[in-house]
Amino acid sequence: MRSPQRVAVLSLHTSPLAQPGLNDGGGMNVYVRALASALARAGVACDVLTRADAPGLDPIVEVEPGFRVVHLDAGPAATVSKDDLVELIDPMTQAALAYLSGPNSVDVIHANYWISGAVGHKLKHALDLPLAVTFHTLARVKADAGIDDDVDDRTRIEHEVIECADLMLASTDGEVTQLVDLYGGSRERIAVVPPGVDHERFNPGTPADRAAVRSMLGLGDRPTLLFAGRIQALKGADLAVRALAALNNPEALLLIVGGPSGLEGERELAKLHAQVGELGLNNQVRFMLPQAHDSLAGLYRAADVCVVPSRAESFGLVALEAAACGTPVVAAAVGGLTSIVENGKTGFLVESRDALAFAAPIERLIRDRAFAQSMGEAAEQRSRRYAWTMTAARLRLLFSELSLREPTFCQ
Repeated sequence: MRSPQRVAVLSLHTSPLAQPGLNDGGGMNVYVRALASALARAGVACDVLTRADAPGLDPIVEVEPGFRVVHLDAGPAATVSKDDLVELIDPMTQAALAYLSGPNSVDVIHANYWISGAVGHKLKHALDLPLAVTFHTLARVKADAGIDDDVDDRTRIEHEVIECADLMLASTDGEVTQLVDLYGGSRERIAVVPPGVDHERFNPGTPADRAAVRSMLGLGDRPTLLFAGRIQALKGADLAVRALAALNNPEALLLIVGGPSGLEGERELAKLHAQVGELGLNNQVRFMLPQAHDSLAGLYRAADVCVVPSRAESFGLVALEAAACGTPVVAAAVGGLTSIVENGKTGFLVESRDALAFAAPIERLIRDRAFAQSMGEAAEQRSRRYAWTMTAARLRLLFSELSLREPTFCQ
């Protein structure tokens, strides 16, 4: 069994160099960058192929030894909505093929998200290489959550990729079920490989660390809730606002950290501002621009509760990062969040999207600080089950096993 020497990681709709929480950047950016770094340090070189979305970008950026970001010239050198990138699948495929056909050959293609999956599917056949895919989100799961994201036959493309991929990576057992039941995926070609968390960056720190951030933000002793994520309907920031109102506590403060994402992002942000005004919460909600990933650790530590009210979530890195910082999480009982949060022990899972249902556990946590601290300590301990080094080790083995398998072909 031969270990792969180099992997082409496709992250075409957003670059791992982009700041999470801005435009289409989110947990996938963190995933791709952290995993490529961990693989490189484990001896598997990674070329992350992304689209050049601004003029003047260096064609190749060496992030660290064994980990490069390659900017492909495909389409305009400007931000293009991921909903419109379907029109650039063929140009991106040609640009990737030109790069990989020369001295930059690889052993495995690892596509992230359905757009990269479409390109990876074409590259698999053109280069006779095994294809691994991490979808991060699935159109049919989002549709079940009330989010219509079937742009330009996204579901059809996902079906085609799932039928032909040699390996599909799921974050949880629940995602395996979705791939099998909703798309007819072959269970034998699916492996559960949870993402990780950087415990050197995300940890409880010291009381002085927490006090410094709270002082810098002018939080005083106010009970502080944190919502961190892109502003889009899927992430449910509106529910965090309604839960704050349901607390009926004029001292409580909600930090909303993130920027608008997708075609409806600006409208969702405007709706949030209007909602805050209508509920009389202008003095209790603070909108913050997306923060550098390093800065998020301080915000997690400063908060008393991290609220994750997503309508769907394949994993939920925000919840894991908050837990690693010792901050209790109150999350929607959906997707991967149910594997991260142990209800009643490391945080709370809420089945309902009713504001009062979310407010009740939040109120308990901000009222009983000793209980919140105990829950935060349990969350931090549980978070140690997840580390990028473990994710990379598992993936390296799976990539090696691909060399022994019969390749999968389209039916």
